[in-house]
Amino acid sequence: MSYPAARLSGLYAITDAGLQPDEQLEEHVALAIEGGARLIQYRDKSGNNRLRLQQARALAALCDTHSVPLIINDDIRLAADCGAAGVHLGQDDTGLATARKLLGDNAIIGISCYNSPELARQAAEQGADYIAFGRFFASRTKPDAIQATPDLIIDSKQRWGIPVAAIGGITLDNADQLLDAGADMLAVVRGVFAATDIRQATADFARMFAQE
Repeated sequence: MSYPAARLSGLYAITDAGLQPDEQLEEHVALAIEGGARLIQYRDKSGNNRLRLQQARALAALCDTHSVPLIINDDIRLAADCGAAGVHLGQDDTGLATARKLLGDNAIIGISCYNSPELARQAAEQGADYIAFGRFFASRTKPDAIQATPDLIIDSKQRWGIPVAAIGGITLDNADQLLDAGADMLAVVRGVFAATDIRQATADFARMFAQE
């Protein structure tokens, strides 16, 4: 299934294997989708390839049912094998050109640019579908990640005109700063999947986009 660029906006919910038992992953992602998540990213660094493929295939089927893109974190082969909508790549991962060749022209390929305008330029020129900056705030998921500032979003939107995702410590209390700077997507981990009520937490974030 392909997804138009116009869908690269809204809440971007990212899973974390440490936030729920394996058997609850699909249920929790379903709750996030019901709450209004516009994209889902499957992120699992466990190294258990059999489990990762099983989970990714289940999430791909779930997301397809709801016409929500599933993005795989840092693993082009897994994205291809499970039929995901795309892949998100970091600085140390296989390059964008390789991902495009394997996944095809319709795949959604996002690139982490941390706090670097130069990485954003490279990603945009190489055909990334979106770029991601962050962390913007203190993050329990990646506490040592490089600090980014909202002006990076403003500058990149003016220069490159492709969707921008913001990530890192985003809460309902600080998300407005990033939306005001022009972020198209808020990438949230704990704010969704560590919430007592995942559906409601997602809906609260999604409502912020409706108010723009």
